[in-house]
Amino acid sequence: MIFRIKEKFWSWGNDFSIDDAEGNLRYYVDGVAFSWGNKLSFQDPNRNELAFISQKLLSWKPRYQILINNQLFAEVIKEWTWLKKKFTLDVPGPNDYTIDGSFWEHEFTFQRSGRTVARVSKKLWSWTDSYGVDVIEGENEVAILCACIVIDQVLHDETTRSSTNN
Repeated sequence: MIFRIKEKFWSWGNDFSIDDAEGNLRYYVDGVAFSWGNKLSFQDPNRNELAFISQKLLSWKPRYQILINNQLFAEVIKEWTWLKKKFTLDVPGPNDYTIDGSFWEHEFTFQRSGRTVARVSKKLWSWTDSYGVDVIEGENEVAILCACIVIDQVLHDETTRSSTNN
């Protein structure tokens, strides 16, 4: 299934809409404004919360928790690498996702057990403030979409930090 993630330009928090390929709203992400660390509510079109994304502060590397029904479901971790960025979607058990590619260009893949299970690409949508996510059938689309939102937040935070340090 192909999704389009679009950040809302005028909003108090970091808000996103996630549409399907036909343009129907499938999910909404409501960012909590004025909080310590990023906090985002991942919701269905009726605004029922499906997952909650929370940045773990006081961590050596960027780390976010995905909570479902107030229980830890997974963590998204930016891994230490010298030249390339790399993320892990750490889910319980041995089936973690590795996320690799060109994050600044929104061209990356999710791999699990050696096979590609999702692709993220700006090429799927021509708008500059949107990008596409193609999730293969049977994969946890909520977890993958939450991880995409986390990567967006990490990149935004890095850009903000580097521009204030110059």
